[in-house]
Amino acid sequence: MREYLKFLIDGQWVDPVELRSHAVINPATEQACGHIALGAAADVDKAVRAARKAFVGFSRTSREERIDLLQRIAAEYQKRFGDLAAAITEEMGAPASLAQRAQVPIGLGHILAAAEALKAFPFAEDRGATRIVKEPIGVCGFITPWNWPLNQIATKVAPAIATGCTMVLKPSEVAPFSGQIFAEIMQAAGVPAGVFNLVHGDGPGVGVALSSHPGVDMISFTGSTRAGIEVARNAAPTVKRVHQELGGKSPNIVLDDAAFAAGVSRGVGSVMTNSGQTCSAPTRMLVPQARMAEAAAIAKQAAEELTVGDPNGNHRMGPVVSAPQFDKIQGLIQAGIDEGATLVTGGPGRPEGLERGFYVKPTVFADVTNEMTISRQEIFGPVLAILGYDSLDQAIEIANDTEYGLAAYVQAADLDAARRVAGELRAGQVSINGAFDSNAPFGGYKMSGNGREWGDYAFHEFLETKAVLGWAPPAS
Repeated sequence: MREYLKFLIDGQWVDPVELRSHAVINPATEQACGHIALGAAADVDKAVRAARKAFVGFSRTSREERIDLLQRIAAEYQKRFGDLAAAITEEMGAPASLAQRAQVPIGLGHILAAAEALKAFPFAEDRGATRIVKEPIGVCGFITPWNWPLNQIATKVAPAIATGCTMVLKPSEVAPFSGQIFAEIMQAAGVPAGVFNLVHGDGPGVGVALSSHPGVDMISFTGSTRAGIEVARNAAPTVKRVHQELGGKSPNIVLDDAAFAAGVSRGVGSVMTNSGQTCSAPTRMLVPQARMAEAAAIAKQAAEELTVGDPNGNHRMGPVVSAPQFDKIQGLIQAGIDEGATLVTGGPGRPEGLERGFYVKPTVFADVTNEMTISRQEIFGPVLAILGYDSLDQAIEIANDTEYGLAAYVQAADLDAARRVAGELRAGQVSINGAFDSNAPFGGYKMSGNGREWGDYAFHEFLETKAVLGWAPPAS
Protein backbone atom coordinates (compact mmCIF):
# COMPACT_ATOMS: atom_id res chain seq x y z
CA MET A 1 0.00 0.00 0.00
CA ARG A 2 1.58 3.26 -1.16
CA GLU A 3 1.27 6.32 1.07
CA TYR A 4 2.25 9.59 -0.62
CA LEU A 5 1.09 12.28 1.80
CA LYS A 6 3.67 15.01 1.20
CA PHE A 7 4.31 17.49 -1.60
CA LEU A 8 7.63 18.52 -3.15
CA ILE A 9 7.84 22.29 -2.68
CA ASP A 10 11.03 24.36 -2.85
CA GLY A 11 13.20 21.26 -2.85
CA GLN A 12 11.68 19.71 0.29
CA TRP A 13 8.97 17.12 0.96
CA VAL A 14 6.43 19.04 3.04
CA ASP A 15 3.11 18.30 4.69
CA PRO A 16 -0.02 19.77 3.11
CA VAL A 17 -1.45 22.84 4.80
CA GLU A 18 -4.44 20.68 5.74
CA LEU A 19 -4.25 16.90 5.33
CA ARG A 20 -7.01 15.32 3.24
CA SER A 21 -6.37 11.76 2.10
CA HIS A 22 -7.53 10.30 -1.20
CA ALA A 23 -7.63 6.57 -2.02
CA VAL A 24 -6.13 5.45 -5.33
CA ILE A 25 -7.96 2.47 -6.84
CA ASN A 26 -6.23 -0.35 -8.69
CA PRO A 27 -8.51 -0.85 -11.74
CA ALA A 28 -7.67 -4.54 -12.01
CA THR A 29 -8.84 -5.33 -8.47
CA GLU A 30 -11.21 -2.40 -7.74
CA GLN A 31 -9.42 -2.13 -4.38
CA ALA A 32 -7.45 0.74 -2.88
CA CYS A 33 -3.73 0.37 -3.56
CA GLY A 34 -2.53 3.57 -1.92
CA HIS A 35 -3.32 7.07 -0.75
CA ILE A 36 -2.22 10.57 -1.66
CA ALA A 37 -2.81 13.88 0.06
CA LEU A 38 -5.15 16.24 -1.72
CA GLY A 39 -3.77 19.74 -1.89
CA ALA A 40 -5.65 23.03 -1.82
CA ALA A 41 -5.17 26.64 -2.86
CA ALA A 42 -2.81 27.31 0.05
CA ASP A 43 -0.48 24.51 -1.09
CA VAL A 44 -0.54 25.80 -4.66
CA ASP A 45 0.31 29.27 -3.42
CA LYS A 46 3.37 27.95 -1.55
CA ALA A 47 4.52 26.06 -4.63
CA VAL A 48 4.02 29.03 -6.96
CA ARG A 49 5.96 31.33 -4.61
CA ALA A 50 8.82 28.82 -4.58
CA ALA A 51 8.77 28.62 -8.38
CA ARG A 52 8.78 32.41 -8.74
CA LYS A 53 11.75 32.71 -6.40
CA ALA A 54 13.65 30.01 -8.28
CA PHE A 55 12.90 31.54 -11.68
CA VAL A 56 15.20 34.49 -11.03
CA GLY A 57 18.27 32.28 -11.03
CA PHE A 58 17.17 29.40 -13.23
CA SER A 59 16.11 31.64 -16.12
CA ARG A 60 19.72 32.87 -16.29
CA THR A 61 21.35 29.45 -16.52
CA SER A 62 23.34 28.63 -19.62
CA ARG A 63 22.33 26.29 -22.39
CA GLU A 64 25.11 23.91 -21.28
CA GLU A 65 23.89 23.88 -17.68
CA ARG A 66 20.39 22.94 -18.74
CA ILE A 67 21.61 20.24 -21.14
CA ASP A 68 23.60 18.75 -18.27
CA LEU A 69 20.56 18.91 -15.99
CA LEU A 70 18.33 17.14 -18.54
CA GLN A 71 20.96 14.43 -18.95
CA ARG A 72 21.13 13.95 -15.18
CA ILE A 73 17.33 13.67 -15.05
CA ALA A 74 17.44 11.05 -17.81
CA ALA A 75 20.08 9.08 -15.90
CA GLU A 76 18.02 9.06 -12.70
CA TYR A 77 14.91 8.17 -14.72
CA GLN A 78 16.66 5.11 -16.11
CA LYS A 79 17.55 4.01 -12.57
CA ARG A 80 13.84 4.06 -11.65
CA PHE A 81 12.61 2.42 -14.87
CA GLY A 82 11.24 -0.67 -13.12
CA ASP A 83 9.60 1.34 -10.34
CA LEU A 84 7.88 3.57 -12.90
CA ALA A 85 6.60 0.62 -14.93
CA ALA A 86 5.20 -1.12 -11.84
CA ALA A 87 3.50 2.09 -10.69
CA ILE A 88 1.78 2.66 -14.04
CA THR A 89 0.47 -0.91 -14.15
CA GLU A 90 -0.87 -0.59 -10.62
CA GLU A 91 -2.40 2.86 -10.89
CA MET A 92 -4.04 2.79 -14.33
CA GLY A 93 -3.98 -0.82 -15.48
CA ALA A 94 -1.57 -0.75 -18.40
CA PRO A 95 -0.28 -4.27 -19.11
CA ALA A 96 3.22 -4.75 -17.72
CA SER A 97 4.56 -5.31 -21.24
CA LEU A 98 3.03 -2.02 -22.44
CA ALA A 99 4.37 -0.14 -19.42
CA GLN A 100 7.87 -1.47 -20.05
CA ARG A 101 7.77 -1.22 -23.84
CA ALA A 102 5.99 2.11 -24.30
CA GLN A 103 4.64 3.94 -21.26
CA VAL A 104 8.00 4.38 -19.48
CA PRO A 105 10.32 4.63 -22.52
CA ILE A 106 8.30 7.39 -24.17
CA GLY A 107 8.78 9.66 -21.15
CA LEU A 108 12.52 9.08 -21.21
CA GLY A 109 12.53 9.69 -24.95
CA HIS A 110 11.04 13.16 -24.54
CA ILE A 111 13.67 14.11 -21.94
CA LEU A 112 16.53 12.97 -24.18
CA ALA A 113 14.95 14.63 -27.22
CA ALA A 114 14.72 17.95 -25.36
CA ALA A 115 18.38 17.74 -24.37
CA GLU A 116 19.36 17.07 -27.98
CA ALA A 117 17.14 19.83 -29.41
CA LEU A 118 18.51 22.31 -26.89
CA LYS A 119 22.05 21.95 -28.26
CA ALA A 120 21.27 23.96 -31.38
CA PHE A 121 18.02 25.78 -30.55
CA PRO A 122 18.19 29.45 -31.69
CA PHE A 123 17.32 31.67 -28.73
CA ALA A 124 18.37 34.81 -30.63
CA GLU A 125 18.58 36.05 -34.20
CA ASP A 126 19.56 39.37 -35.76
CA ARG A 127 17.42 41.12 -38.36
CA GLY A 128 19.33 44.18 -39.45
CA ALA A 129 19.95 46.35 -36.39
CA THR A 130 17.29 44.48 -34.36
CA ARG A 131 17.90 41.42 -32.22
CA ILE A 132 15.00 39.01 -31.70
CA VAL A 133 15.37 37.19 -28.40
CA LYS A 134 13.46 34.17 -27.06
CA GLU A 135 13.21 34.24 -23.25
CA PRO A 136 11.60 31.82 -20.76
CA ILE A 137 7.98 32.71 -20.09
CA GLY A 138 8.22 32.25 -16.31
CA VAL A 139 6.34 29.99 -13.91
CA CYS A 140 4.38 27.20 -15.58
CA GLY A 141 1.48 25.21 -14.16
CA PHE A 142 1.07 21.65 -15.45
CA ILE A 143 -2.09 19.55 -15.15
CA THR A 144 -1.53 16.07 -16.56
CA PRO A 145 -3.81 13.07 -17.24
CA TRP A 146 -3.85 9.44 -16.22
CA ASN A 147 -3.79 7.63 -19.57
CA TRP A 148 -0.12 8.11 -20.58
CA PRO A 149 1.03 9.73 -17.34
CA LEU A 150 4.80 9.83 -17.88
CA ASN A 151 4.48 10.86 -21.51
CA GLN A 152 2.40 13.88 -20.58
CA ILE A 153 4.57 14.87 -17.63
CA ALA A 154 7.75 14.65 -19.69
CA THR A 155 6.34 16.53 -22.69
CA LYS A 156 5.78 19.50 -20.39
CA VAL A 157 8.63 19.29 -17.89
CA ALA A 158 11.43 18.62 -20.40
CA PRO A 159 10.86 21.70 -22.61
CA ALA A 160 10.24 23.85 -19.54
CA ILE A 161 13.62 22.84 -18.13
CA ALA A 162 15.25 23.29 -21.54
CA THR A 163 13.99 26.85 -21.89
CA GLY A 164 14.73 27.97 -18.32
CA CYS A 165 11.22 27.95 -16.86
CA THR A 166 10.15 26.86 -13.38
CA MET A 167 7.01 24.85 -12.71
CA VAL A 168 4.31 23.34 -10.52
CA LEU A 169 2.95 19.93 -11.51
CA LYS A 170 -0.43 18.46 -10.59
CA PRO A 171 -0.53 14.87 -11.84
CA SER A 172 -3.87 13.11 -12.13
CA GLU A 173 -5.24 12.05 -8.76
CA VAL A 174 -6.53 8.92 -10.51
CA ALA A 175 -2.99 7.77 -11.39
CA PRO A 176 -0.55 9.76 -9.24
CA PHE A 177 2.09 7.17 -8.34
CA SER A 178 4.25 7.64 -11.43
CA GLY A 179 4.14 11.42 -10.91
CA GLN A 180 5.37 10.97 -7.35
CA ILE A 181 8.30 8.84 -8.52
CA PHE A 182 9.04 11.40 -11.23
CA ALA A 183 9.32 14.07 -8.52
CA GLU A 184 11.75 11.83 -6.62
CA ILE A 185 13.77 11.52 -9.84
CA MET A 186 13.90 15.31 -10.20
CA GLN A 187 15.15 15.66 -6.64
CA ALA A 188 17.76 12.92 -7.09
CA ALA A 189 19.00 14.59 -10.28
CA GLY A 190 19.77 17.78 -8.39
CA VAL A 191 17.13 20.02 -9.93
CA PRO A 192 17.55 23.32 -8.06
CA ALA A 193 15.07 23.97 -5.25
CA GLY A 194 11.84 25.52 -6.49
CA VAL A 195 12.44 24.81 -10.17
CA PHE A 196 10.19 21.74 -10.04
CA ASN A 197 7.35 21.50 -7.53
CA LEU A 198 4.70 18.77 -7.09
CA VAL A 199 1.28 19.25 -5.51
CA HIS A 200 -1.11 16.31 -5.61
CA GLY A 201 -4.82 17.03 -5.78
CA ASP A 202 -8.02 17.09 -7.78
CA GLY A 203 -9.34 19.62 -10.27
CA PRO A 204 -11.50 21.69 -7.91
CA GLY A 205 -8.87 21.80 -5.17
CA VAL A 206 -5.60 22.22 -7.08
CA GLY A 207 -6.39 22.52 -10.79
CA VAL A 208 -8.55 25.61 -10.40
CA ALA A 209 -6.07 27.26 -8.02
CA LEU A 210 -3.18 26.59 -10.39
CA SER A 211 -4.90 27.73 -13.59
CA SER A 212 -6.22 30.92 -11.97
CA HIS A 213 -3.14 31.84 -9.91
CA PRO A 214 -1.77 35.30 -10.80
CA GLY A 215 1.78 34.07 -10.16
CA VAL A 216 1.53 31.46 -12.93
CA ASP A 217 2.55 32.78 -16.36
CA MET A 218 1.49 29.77 -18.40
CA ILE A 219 -0.86 26.84 -17.81
CA SER A 220 -0.45 23.63 -19.80
CA PHE A 221 -3.29 21.14 -19.60
CA THR A 222 -3.83 17.72 -21.14
CA GLY A 223 -7.24 16.08 -20.78
CA SER A 224 -10.79 16.28 -22.02
CA THR A 225 -12.06 19.20 -24.07
CA ARG A 226 -14.72 19.85 -21.44
CA ALA A 227 -12.12 20.23 -18.69
CA GLY A 228 -9.85 22.22 -21.00
CA ILE A 229 -12.56 24.80 -21.51
CA GLU A 230 -12.82 25.23 -17.74
CA VAL A 231 -9.04 25.64 -17.45
CA ALA A 232 -9.15 28.37 -20.10
CA ARG A 233 -11.99 30.13 -18.29
CA ASN A 234 -10.07 30.06 -15.02
CA ALA A 235 -6.94 31.37 -16.72
CA ALA A 236 -8.64 34.21 -18.61
CA PRO A 237 -8.76 36.85 -15.83
CA THR A 238 -4.97 36.75 -15.45
CA VAL A 239 -4.33 36.68 -19.23
CA LYS A 240 -1.80 33.87 -18.88
CA ARG A 241 -0.78 31.73 -21.80
CA VAL A 242 -2.96 28.64 -22.14
CA HIS A 243 -1.58 25.52 -23.79
CA GLN A 244 -3.95 22.58 -24.25
CA GLU A 245 -3.84 19.08 -25.68
CA LEU A 246 -7.45 17.91 -25.59
CA GLY A 247 -9.80 15.32 -27.04
CA GLY A 248 -9.85 13.57 -30.37
CA LYS A 249 -11.99 11.45 -32.67
CA SER A 250 -9.32 10.61 -35.18
CA PRO A 251 -10.18 9.32 -38.66
CA ASN A 252 -8.26 6.51 -40.30
CA ILE A 253 -8.80 6.41 -44.07
CA VAL A 254 -8.00 3.01 -45.62
CA LEU A 255 -7.55 3.29 -49.38
CA ASP A 256 -8.85 0.72 -51.83
CA ASP A 257 -5.54 -0.85 -52.83
CA ALA A 258 -3.10 -3.67 -52.02
CA ALA A 259 -2.50 -2.40 -48.46
CA PHE A 260 -6.17 -2.68 -47.52
CA ALA A 261 -6.06 -5.77 -45.27
CA ALA A 262 -2.88 -4.68 -43.51
CA GLY A 263 -4.29 -1.18 -43.00
CA VAL A 264 -7.50 -2.46 -41.41
CA SER A 265 -5.63 -4.82 -39.10
CA ARG A 266 -3.13 -2.13 -38.10
CA GLY A 267 -5.97 0.25 -37.36
CA VAL A 268 -7.62 -2.20 -34.98
CA GLY A 269 -4.38 -2.68 -33.07
CA SER A 270 -3.85 1.07 -32.77
CA VAL A 271 -7.31 1.62 -31.30
CA MET A 272 -7.04 -1.20 -28.77
CA THR A 273 -3.57 -0.28 -27.45
CA ASN A 274 -3.74 1.01 -23.85
CA SER A 275 -7.35 -0.28 -23.76
CA GLY A 276 -8.35 2.48 -26.16
CA GLN A 277 -7.35 5.20 -23.71
CA THR A 278 -5.34 7.33 -26.13
CA CYS A 279 -6.49 10.76 -27.28
CA SER A 280 -5.04 10.27 -30.77
CA ALA A 281 -6.42 6.73 -31.28
CA PRO A 282 -7.81 6.16 -34.83
CA THR A 283 -11.32 5.35 -33.64
CA ARG A 284 -13.16 6.19 -36.89
CA MET A 285 -12.02 3.83 -39.66
CA LEU A 286 -13.16 4.82 -43.15
CA VAL A 287 -13.23 2.07 -45.79
CA PRO A 288 -14.68 1.81 -49.32
CA GLN A 289 -18.38 1.09 -48.97
CA ALA A 290 -18.05 -1.89 -51.32
CA ARG A 291 -15.47 -3.48 -48.99
CA MET A 292 -17.36 -2.93 -45.72
CA ALA A 293 -18.03 -6.63 -45.14
CA GLU A 294 -14.39 -7.48 -45.86
CA ALA A 295 -13.17 -4.79 -43.47
CA ALA A 296 -15.54 -6.02 -40.76
CA ALA A 297 -14.25 -9.59 -41.11
CA ILE A 298 -10.61 -8.50 -40.89
CA ALA A 299 -11.34 -6.24 -37.91
CA LYS A 300 -13.27 -9.00 -36.16
CA GLN A 301 -10.36 -11.40 -36.45
CA ALA A 302 -7.83 -8.78 -35.28
CA ALA A 303 -9.95 -7.77 -32.27
CA GLU A 304 -10.71 -11.32 -31.21
CA GLU A 305 -7.01 -12.21 -31.23
CA LEU A 306 -6.44 -9.67 -28.45
CA THR A 307 -6.37 -11.14 -24.95
CA VAL A 308 -7.83 -9.19 -22.02
CA GLY A 309 -6.95 -9.79 -18.39
CA ASP A 310 -4.65 -9.21 -15.44
CA PRO A 311 -2.19 -6.47 -16.48
CA ASN A 312 0.59 -8.31 -14.64
CA GLY A 313 0.03 -11.32 -16.91
CA ASN A 314 0.72 -11.81 -20.60
CA HIS A 315 -2.39 -10.07 -21.89
CA ARG A 316 -2.52 -7.41 -24.60
CA MET A 317 -5.20 -5.40 -22.82
CA GLY A 318 -5.75 -4.61 -19.17
CA PRO A 319 -8.69 -2.81 -17.57
CA VAL A 320 -9.77 0.75 -18.23
CA VAL A 321 -8.81 3.15 -15.50
CA SER A 322 -11.89 3.56 -13.30
CA ALA A 323 -15.53 2.76 -12.64
CA PRO A 324 -16.77 6.07 -14.15
CA GLN A 325 -14.71 5.39 -17.28
CA PHE A 326 -16.06 1.83 -17.50
CA ASP A 327 -19.65 3.05 -17.14
CA LYS A 328 -19.18 5.74 -19.78
CA ILE A 329 -17.79 3.23 -22.28
CA GLN A 330 -20.60 0.76 -21.61
CA GLY A 331 -23.17 3.49 -22.22
CA LEU A 332 -21.60 4.45 -25.54
CA ILE A 333 -21.39 0.83 -26.70
CA GLN A 334 -25.10 0.52 -25.98
CA ALA A 335 -25.74 3.75 -27.88
CA GLY A 336 -24.03 2.24 -30.93
CA ILE A 337 -26.34 -0.77 -30.76
CA ASP A 338 -29.44 1.35 -30.18
CA GLU A 339 -28.66 3.66 -33.09
CA GLY A 340 -28.38 0.81 -35.58
CA ALA A 341 -24.67 0.18 -36.05
CA THR A 342 -23.72 -3.45 -36.73
CA LEU A 343 -21.98 -4.99 -33.73
CA VAL A 344 -19.17 -7.07 -35.25
CA THR A 345 -17.55 -8.26 -32.04
CA GLY A 346 -17.38 -7.33 -28.36
CA GLY A 347 -20.31 -5.42 -26.93
CA PRO A 348 -21.58 -4.57 -23.44
CA GLY A 349 -20.30 -6.17 -20.26
CA ARG A 350 -17.00 -7.62 -19.14
CA PRO A 351 -15.14 -10.28 -21.12
CA GLU A 352 -16.03 -13.82 -20.15
CA GLY A 353 -14.34 -15.01 -16.97
CA LEU A 354 -13.54 -11.53 -15.64
CA GLU A 355 -15.98 -10.70 -12.87
CA ARG A 356 -13.87 -8.08 -11.09
CA GLY A 357 -11.89 -5.22 -12.56
CA PHE A 358 -12.86 -2.55 -15.09
CA TYR A 359 -12.35 -4.76 -18.13
CA VAL A 360 -14.01 -3.93 -21.46
CA LYS A 361 -14.44 -6.22 -24.45
CA PRO A 362 -12.53 -5.14 -27.58
CA THR A 363 -15.50 -3.89 -29.58
CA VAL A 364 -15.93 -3.26 -33.31
CA PHE A 365 -18.95 -1.69 -35.03
CA ALA A 366 -19.52 -1.71 -38.81
CA ASP A 367 -22.03 0.18 -40.99
CA VAL A 368 -21.57 3.27 -38.83
CA THR A 369 -22.62 6.71 -40.06
CA ASN A 370 -20.91 9.90 -39.04
CA GLU A 371 -24.07 11.16 -37.34
CA MET A 372 -24.12 8.33 -34.79
CA THR A 373 -23.04 9.02 -31.21
CA ILE A 374 -20.11 6.61 -31.48
CA SER A 375 -18.79 8.70 -34.40
CA ARG A 376 -19.17 12.04 -32.64
CA GLN A 377 -18.15 11.45 -29.03
CA GLU A 378 -14.71 10.51 -27.76
CA ILE A 379 -15.29 7.10 -26.16
CA PHE A 380 -11.79 6.66 -24.71
CA GLY A 381 -12.11 2.91 -24.67
CA PRO A 382 -11.45 -0.09 -26.95
CA VAL A 383 -14.25 0.68 -29.40
CA LEU A 384 -13.78 1.01 -33.17
CA ALA A 385 -16.38 2.46 -35.56
CA ILE A 386 -16.09 1.50 -39.25
CA LEU A 387 -17.69 3.92 -41.70
CA GLY A 388 -18.07 3.57 -45.47
CA TYR A 389 -17.20 5.99 -48.28
CA ASP A 390 -17.90 6.04 -52.02
CA SER A 391 -15.00 8.26 -53.10
CA LEU A 392 -11.82 9.68 -51.60
CA ASP A 393 -13.33 13.16 -51.65
CA GLN A 394 -16.24 11.87 -49.58
CA ALA A 395 -13.83 10.09 -47.23
CA ILE A 396 -11.96 13.33 -46.64
CA GLU A 397 -15.25 15.19 -46.08
CA ILE A 398 -16.39 12.62 -43.50
CA ALA A 399 -12.96 12.60 -41.83
CA ASN A 400 -13.04 16.38 -41.37
CA ASP A 401 -16.66 16.41 -40.20
CA THR A 402 -15.80 16.50 -36.49
CA GLU A 403 -15.26 19.12 -33.82
CA TYR A 404 -11.85 17.57 -33.16
CA GLY A 405 -8.58 17.71 -35.09
CA LEU A 406 -5.86 16.07 -33.04
CA ALA A 407 -4.67 13.29 -35.33
CA ALA A 408 -5.55 11.48 -38.54
CA TYR A 409 -4.30 8.39 -40.34
CA VAL A 410 -4.01 7.15 -43.91
CA GLN A 411 -3.35 3.53 -44.96
CA ALA A 412 -2.30 3.02 -48.56
CA ALA A 413 0.11 1.18 -50.85
CA ASP A 414 0.15 4.25 -53.14
CA LEU A 415 2.26 6.84 -51.31
CA ASP A 416 1.32 9.66 -53.68
CA ALA A 417 -2.37 9.01 -53.05
CA ALA A 418 -1.74 8.88 -49.30
CA ARG A 419 0.09 12.20 -49.44
CA ARG A 420 -2.77 13.78 -51.34
CA VAL A 421 -5.28 12.63 -48.72
CA ALA A 422 -3.00 13.69 -45.84
CA GLY A 423 -2.79 17.17 -47.29
CA GLU A 424 -6.57 17.55 -47.10
CA LEU A 425 -7.06 16.36 -43.52
CA ARG A 426 -7.65 19.01 -40.85
CA ALA A 427 -5.56 17.59 -38.03
CA GLY A 428 -2.39 18.52 -36.22
CA GLN A 429 -0.64 15.25 -36.98
CA VAL A 430 -1.27 12.85 -39.87
CA SER A 431 0.37 9.41 -39.91
CA ILE A 432 0.80 7.46 -43.14
CA ASN A 433 0.94 3.67 -42.77
CA GLY A 434 1.59 3.75 -39.04
CA ALA A 435 4.59 6.10 -39.11
CA PHE A 436 5.65 7.56 -35.74
CA ASP A 437 8.12 10.33 -34.91
CA SER A 438 8.56 11.50 -31.30
CA ASN A 439 10.27 14.68 -32.51
CA ALA A 440 7.38 15.73 -34.74
CA PRO A 441 5.09 18.46 -33.35
CA PHE A 442 2.01 17.05 -31.65
CA GLY A 443 -1.17 19.01 -30.99
CA GLY A 444 -4.58 19.70 -32.41
CA TYR A 445 -6.77 21.81 -34.63
CA LYS A 446 -10.23 22.97 -33.60
CA MET A 447 -11.43 21.71 -30.20
CA SER A 448 -8.44 19.42 -29.82
CA GLY A 449 -6.36 22.20 -28.34
CA ASN A 450 -3.86 25.00 -28.75
CA GLY A 451 -0.10 24.79 -29.18
CA ARG A 452 2.27 21.91 -29.84
CA GLU A 453 4.31 19.42 -27.83
CA TRP A 454 7.27 17.12 -28.61
CA GLY A 455 10.76 18.03 -29.82
CA ASP A 456 11.94 21.56 -30.47
CA TYR A 457 8.44 22.71 -31.46
CA ALA A 458 7.46 22.42 -27.81
CA PHE A 459 10.08 24.98 -26.81
CA HIS A 460 8.14 27.82 -28.42
CA GLU A 461 5.22 27.32 -26.02
CA PHE A 462 7.52 28.18 -23.11
CA LEU A 463 9.16 31.26 -24.61
CA GLU A 464 8.34 34.94 -24.90
CA THR A 465 9.60 36.95 -27.88
CA LYS A 466 11.49 40.17 -27.22
CA ALA A 467 12.64 42.58 -29.95
CA VAL A 468 15.66 44.75 -29.02
CA LEU A 469 15.79 47.62 -31.51
CA GLY A 470 19.14 49.31 -32.16
CA TRP A 471 21.09 46.23 -31.02
CA ALA A 472 23.64 46.79 -33.74
CA PRO A 473 25.12 50.20 -34.44
CA PRO A 474 23.67 52.01 -37.45
CA ALA A 475 25.44 51.42 -40.71
CA SER A 476 27.91 54.19 -41.53
